[in-house]
Amino acid sequence: MSEQALRLGTRRSKLAMAQSGQVADAVRQVTGRPVELVEITTYGDTSREHLAQIGGTGVFVTALRDALLRGEVDFAVHSLKDLPTAQPDDLALAAVPVREDPRDVLVARDGLTFEELGAPSPKGTARVGTGSPRRMAQLNAYARSHGLAVETVPIRGNVDSRIGYVRSGELDGVVLAAAGLHRIGRIDEVTDFLPVDTVLPAPGQGALAIECAADNADLIAALAELDDPFTRAAVTAERSLLAALEAGCSAPVGALADLLADGQIVTEMRLRGVVGTTDGSTLVQLSTTGPVPETHDQAMALGRELAAEMLAKGAAGLMGEREH
Repeated sequence: MSEQALRLGTRRSKLAMAQSGQVADAVRQVTGRPVELVEITTYGDTSREHLAQIGGTGVFVTALRDALLRGEVDFAVHSLKDLPTAQPDDLALAAVPVREDPRDVLVARDGLTFEELGAPSPKGTARVGTGSPRRMAQLNAYARSHGLAVETVPIRGNVDSRIGYVRSGELDGVVLAAAGLHRIGRIDEVTDFLPVDTVLPAPGQGALAIECAADNADLIAALAELDDPFTRAAVTAERSLLAALEAGCSAPVGALADLLADGQIVTEMRLRGVVGTTDGSTLVQLSTTGPVPETHDQAMALGRELAAEMLAKGAAGLMGEREH
């Protein structure tokens, strides 16, 4: 008799289906069981409001979590940057697989880079679309300090509609996450990979979270095969920083933890954080380096410590901008 299929809850977007399909293949390999995708519509998918208005964090996650708790699906795949920082007791974050490229990228007209797009010209100010206050803050700050003529324009929608704004000539460029374009096979449309020194990604960007019920010990053990300890430590530190800065999706917080290696041996973890006003007039940017965290608590502490330094350096004053 064939084993019962595992039911994987996923959002319906092309990107969510692509990344869930990749996870489903990996789970089939480690468990030897069939996996079927169960499509679930979330509030974030149906609402036409800007993400900053609907509260951002959690809008793509709640419906999947409800389906898990009701037993309609066995496990769910989320983009880690969409997960609220507090983990519910009745759900386990069973695996954080190896992270995809965490960078932001530009898709611009005529194959232009960000520098070329913003170079002062008779065409006037370049209009660059993004739905993220974090990207706006950093792009505007960079443009300001490098004398570029760039205006950021709030947009939302799926990858197709965002890139469509550029193809139709409505916008000069849009900024997206590299990971999403990799997963749907459209990375060749990128005209500029934005260095993390220019734009720090969202905490957890490029990483996936695989979640299941906390009492399903067998499934937790099976999914743990897909966990990458380094990715987990990095995103835990980033999300700890985010939580300590009390930021939701609408507060412009960027963070990235990466591993510093001496030859083949990983020696330390560096955590960088940024918060800023959306217009880019004020940025607080700091980094810290320490031993690679070996436990969840050590990774959390790394994030909290950097957040405390950032708040002391003036980040607290910027948080008043947050939309509730």
